[in-house]
Amino acid sequence: MSSSRKHQLKSLMLSIAKDLLEEEDREREEERSRYMAENCPPPSMPRSMQELQELCREINRKIDVIDEERYDLEMKVNKSNKEIDDLKIKVQDLMGKFKKPVLRKVRMSADAMLKALLGSKHTVNLDLRANLKQVKKEVKEEDKELRDVGDWRKNIEDKSGMDGRKKMFEAEA
Repeated sequence: MSSSRKHQLKSLMLSIAKDLLEEEDREREEERSRYMAENCPPPSMPRSMQELQELCREINRKIDVIDEERYDLEMKVNKSNKEIDDLKIKVQDLMGKFKKPVLRKVRMSADAMLKALLGSKHTVNLDLRANLKQVKKEVKEEDKELRDVGDWRKNIEDKSGMDGRKKMFEAEA
């Protein structure tokens, strides 16, 4: 297809689209004027106080009706939003991808947790310390000697000088 033919088709499509948009604008304006004529009659200014009060009452009634409609529509929107959220959750479940909800921290003892899981029929006492083995600690004699060093100054005086070194060598031999 030649470039002139493409250009001609493009300009033709744009002119048709422009005509369609203008027609839609005219229809929208006619619909707006028709709606205003039906729902908002031209105001007639009352001349007496009684007519003015009657006009205010009528306006208040219309406001009440509109508020009721607005409330009903708001409830429908909220209900449909909840349904949409539920359907999104179902779709996620079916797809296998599930976002974990944020969990609250709960302080509960092990006994209370088992009671909640197993029900009130089972009474489980979970005392972990009772199940531990009793181990007797054996103290070695070498450890006792190391602990019973006594006064450090006395040890230093005994080992000081040639006598102390001689005693050390005699003890080892």
